[in-house]
Amino acid sequence: MSTAEFTPHRSPLDRYFRISERGSTVGRELRGGLVTFFTMAYIVVLNPLILGYAVDVDGKFLGGGDQPNLAAIAAGTALVAGVLTILMGVVANYPLALATGLGLNAFVAFSVASQMTWADAMGLIVIEGIVILVLVLTGFRTAVFRAVPAQLKVAISVGIGLFIALIGFVDAGVVKRIPDAAQTTVPVQLGADGNLNGWPVLVFVGGLLLMLALWVRQVRGAILISIVTMTVVAVVVEAIGDLGRAAERSGGWALTVPSWPKDFHAPDFGTLGEFNLLGSWDKAGVVTVLLLIFSLLLADFFDTMGTMTAIGAEADLLDEEGMPPNAERILVVDSIAAVAGGAAGVSSNTSYIESASGVGEGARTGLASVVTGLLFLVTIFLAPLVAMIPSEAAVPALVLVGFLMMQQITGIDWTDLEIAIPAFLTIVLMPFTYSISVGIGAGFVAYVFLKVVRGKARELHPLLWGVAALFVIYFAIDPITRWLT
Repeated sequence: MSTAEFTPHRSPLDRYFRISERGSTVGRELRGGLVTFFTMAYIVVLNPLILGYAVDVDGKFLGGGDQPNLAAIAAGTALVAGVLTILMGVVANYPLALATGLGLNAFVAFSVASQMTWADAMGLIVIEGIVILVLVLTGFRTAVFRAVPAQLKVAISVGIGLFIALIGFVDAGVVKRIPDAAQTTVPVQLGADGNLNGWPVLVFVGGLLLMLALWVRQVRGAILISIVTMTVVAVVVEAIGDLGRAAERSGGWALTVPSWPKDFHAPDFGTLGEFNLLGSWDKAGVVTVLLLIFSLLLADFFDTMGTMTAIGAEADLLDEEGMPPNAERILVVDSIAAVAGGAAGVSSNTSYIESASGVGEGARTGLASVVTGLLFLVTIFLAPLVAMIPSEAAVPALVLVGFLMMQQITGIDWTDLEIAIPAFLTIVLMPFTYSISVGIGAGFVAYVFLKVVRGKARELHPLLWGVAALFVIYFAIDPITRWLT
């Protein structure tokens, strides 16, 4: 036990969250929580756009209506994110925030709800979360995490670093899909037409340069200062140029138009409790439902494993085995978040890699998560204020943190091909496929395969055999589904 725990002048807050013990301060935790919130706040706007316009098998929108109810989805998204992020901070004391999982919500909207009602689809999310919670409580999920080689965990962190940097560039409009990508071998390009143009992109570039300048000069609050400064700049630019959204006109803002809100509305929680545990089994069939649950479970299971490892590595909180403190508590809260997201009708909630931006600002404890969670709860009532922050002002933090996580690559022995090749596949496939789970799966399968090829199968942990087999099924899920159904 650290001698710092016996220091008489430490406050109850410091003792509970072990702030001094982890080399942090209350100020850093507050800043870290703010920065994490700013880099995640887009989900309150984006989740309704993904879930709100999709219809279920009966032609109904989420909530059971004939018209989209974006306000209810936004309120539910902020509520669950706030409560579960606070729970992560208080119970697990880890600087990790949670919200509706991107990718998972799109899968639910376009692959699950199209085969059943929205209530049935959310019921599947609840079932998947319960299954993961059982795996945590029985120790299976933690055992799998311990079975992963330490250098492969490093590769997961590095891959996530590249992934979130790419997310930053894409969200800012610096990297764009080519409209006629089917007619060319180049899938992406610089900007909309091969060039950087438009005021929003300039806001991003200015924010990135400001953030880097403040960072290298070791200015406290560099990330937060940059986000706030460029949000003000963006509001001024929008007031002068009236750019609007990119979906409506060329050169507009990617998602959020940075303008002062005109009005505020009372929150609508119409999606809460809209789930049905058993309806999907009759509508879609047992085999289809089991395959859908398996797909959701595997993505949730390993996304969190990679995320909490990456956050712990960046915060220097991992032990010799690459395990973060209170790992089982982290996984329990994350599993409960999946259940809560389904029960609230806003899709599975999961740990967010954007939490790394708060760690980059100095967050080391759960106090930062409490701050982020409280801000999400405030967002329920002040969503228009959050909507002022354009992604172009916030995502430079993801690029900077991507660089910081990339520095861990020196922890991989690139002369040992048995670990170097799986590590390489893990690192590159995360950004190339836009999926943490795909990168982890490719690394696991390659690691087991190379061990077998070199006659070292006996060195493999039994759990790695099982996990690799599950990922083989995961990668072949489409032909398996068509064959069985």
